[in-house]
Amino acid sequence: MSVTRRDLVSGIFATPALAFLSGRHAVAQNAPFPLPLTPACDGGHTITPSMTEGPFYKPESPLRSDLTVGEVSGTRLRIGGHVVDRSCRPIANAIVELWQADGNGRYDNVGHRLRGYQRTDAQGRWSFTTVLPGQYPGRTRHIHFKVQRPGGPILTTQLFFPGEPGNERDRLFKTQLLFDMESVGSERLGRYDFVIA
Repeated sequence: MSVTRRDLVSGIFATPALAFLSGRHAVAQNAPFPLPLTPACDGGHTITPSMTEGPFYKPESPLRSDLTVGEVSGTRLRIGGHVVDRSCRPIANAIVELWQADGNGRYDNVGHRLRGYQRTDAQGRWSFTTVLPGQYPGRTRHIHFKVQRPGGPILTTQLFFPGEPGNERDRLFKTQLLFDMESVGSERLGRYDFVIA
């Protein structure tokens, strides 16, 4: 049975907390994301475009969804969404890994600050609490991701932020990889659904 956009929207809004399971580990977020799904679930999706890994990837990221532990500079950002296939069926137990710069545009190349991964829940949901990444010369604001269904190929990509002046100047920028964004109080919320093979 395939899942429709209505099913996914109903599920995300009806759930008071997002839970993500990995073996015996569970990581929870306290609130759903009140933004529309990206892309709309109308069947026959295009696979999320891949992008370069860049020079700052490090293997063996820790399992966690809150990346703000310790000294982290930047505006609080919660991001989340689903991992689905081209027919909009949620993919459970997919790995979603991210790495990013801090609010000053610096990557931690020694430790694992602002790096982590989790597995999607039964509805294909993922989320992280992090900070809005800063810009550094030659690039617009972005976050790196690797997404993989169990036993499937790895999608390596980057997600971007709407309305950034640097988007037009960044040769890697793609409009298909924009978060849907909303501001709530002092934090920002971003939504994106990965479509993978």
